[in-house]
Amino acid sequence: MTVTVVGIGGSIRSDSQSERALRVALEGARELGAQTIQYSGPDLVLPFYDPSVPDRTDVALRMVEDLRRCDGVIVVSPGYHGTVSGLVKNALDYIEDLRDDDRPYLDGRAVGTITAAYGWQAAVNTLAAVRSIVHALRGWPTPLGSAINSAQVKFDGDGACSDADVDRNLRMIGRQVAEFALRRPISDVN
Repeated sequence: MTVTVVGIGGSIRSDSQSERALRVALEGARELGAQTIQYSGPDLVLPFYDPSVPDRTDVALRMVEDLRRCDGVIVVSPGYHGTVSGLVKNALDYIEDLRDDDRPYLDGRAVGTITAAYGWQAAVNTLAAVRSIVHALRGWPTPLGSAINSAQVKFDGDGACSDADVDRNLRMIGRQVAEFALRRPISDVN
């Protein structure tokens, strides 16, 4: 059985540190055989979410449909002034389009949570905010989350992480999402 994990995160800048962290976590999910789909960088440049406006861009429609069908999610946000970036928050707001589904929002899905910020305070505060958002969306945050201090940890152009413990944690988050999905795939619940 193949499960699908959707990754959402990064910044407006393609190949940002937070996007690289997302790639490592998605690799962890793939290590357990999960199919992965990534929305980051330019994919996240979406119109402000407005539930009263039914028109959606092609990327927004595709992202919502992938979230509807997925078995798990990984969310990575840079920490901007101690909280979730507007870009990532706006993308997550589109999950509101799943409100009338049989399984609304992220109901029953494991969600890995990761943040990256230049300093511990912003990284940790942002992680708490992302986990709160996941709870509000009825998702199940994985037991392990990761707050990355970008002042101390770097990802090179090939995606290699300068800290082996951070790399291991990111992969573990991806594996936790995939493990949960393998035990409880969305296709078996519907």
